[in-house]
Amino acid sequence: MNTIEANPAPGSSPLGIVHAIKTARPKRIRDRSGKKKALVQAAADLFGQRGYEATPTREIAAAAGCAEGLIHRYFGGKAGLLSTIIEDRAFEEVADLNQELLPAARFEDEFVQLVEWEIERMWGDREVLKVLIPRSLLDSTVADLLRQNSLRQRTRTIVERLKRYRASKRFSDEEIEALAHSVGALGLVFGFMRPVVLGQDRDRAKKVANTIAKLLAR
Repeated sequence: MNTIEANPAPGSSPLGIVHAIKTARPKRIRDRSGKKKALVQAAADLFGQRGYEATPTREIAAAAGCAEGLIHRYFGGKAGLLSTIIEDRAFEEVADLNQELLPAARFEDEFVQLVEWEIERMWGDREVLKVLIPRSLLDSTVADLLRQNSLRQRTRTIVERLKRYRASKRFSDEEIEALAHSVGALGLVFGFMRPVVLGQDRDRAKKVANTIAKLLAR
């Protein structure tokens, strides 16, 4: 009596097993990435609400819906989470600047709109800045990260934008760089310090910043 062998079930052959492994890998990677993003977002929210020191890692993990051990595995602890927040914020700021803000027709208008954009950005990041600024005074590592990521990347991007204009030729390289630094300084003062720390009316603060920006661009 002849015996008919049944075809092996999908995945039972060596090739099927390899295929199954390759198919499963992207899902695991996406899941890991999703958990990391959830932890970073939860940390940013809780740091802003309660402060860095007052926020335990177990509460960050609970808010993100993840195991607490993942904070140490992915970031090396709470300090690593804060570092990632700084790095992500700097990357997003430059990306958003280039994607959302179209170049203006004139050099002066470009400088003014850069200042206005930075003011809105600082206001939008006010909860995170409440954590980063005091922390940078206490921890030199945080200050170094802010300088190397946010400050350096933003300044480089603004310099590149300003140098596209013919009118920029009337300034030296040092002066263009100083103007680029002033964008961040005006954003911090009038987008965060004046309205958040000192309680000044936002419209008044923006009006003063706009006047200063026009004077600097002349």
